[in-house]
Amino acid sequence: MTKDVLVSISGKHIDIMNEPLEGRESGDDAIEVVTPANYYCRNGKHYIIYDEVLEGMAGTIKNKIKITGEDSVEIMKSGLSSSHMIFEKNKKNLTYYRTPYGQMLVGINTRKMEISVEEDKIDVLVDYELDVNHEPLADCKIKMNIMSKENKKFSVLS
Repeated sequence: MTKDVLVSISGKHIDIMNEPLEGRESGDDAIEVVTPANYYCRNGKHYIIYDEVLEGMAGTIKNKIKITGEDSVEIMKSGLSSSHMIFEKNKKNLTYYRTPYGQMLVGINTRKMEISVEEDKIDVLVDYELDVNHEPLADCKIKMNIMSKENKKFSVLS
């Protein structure tokens, strides 16, 4: 894979709470981001680094994704928000998530993880339960596609 890549990250959060949010049938939130990033592989671990800009806020969040083997993904954020989220197959990990509005204790219980590494792309799917301060909050899925910028599928976006 080349150093210059494009990262597509889509996530879905389905509220576990009994009452759906007004205007939404199931209380689900879906997001998708496509952004340029830098990629490198060191000691068999894949690293993807990119900056995230939040609407309506000055400053950025630096993101580093570390993929180890087929059963571990780490997402490290620093800047306006900071956290070190660890997703490990069939494990629960706790971390503090700092935002401009305060800090939360976040639990990540990874139920399913699929990682596919090919010559010019990496695909990741993580299915997990999210809790805040030990209270169940949402069932979540993250799908990541990391591809070399030269890949024809992303040629329109670059």
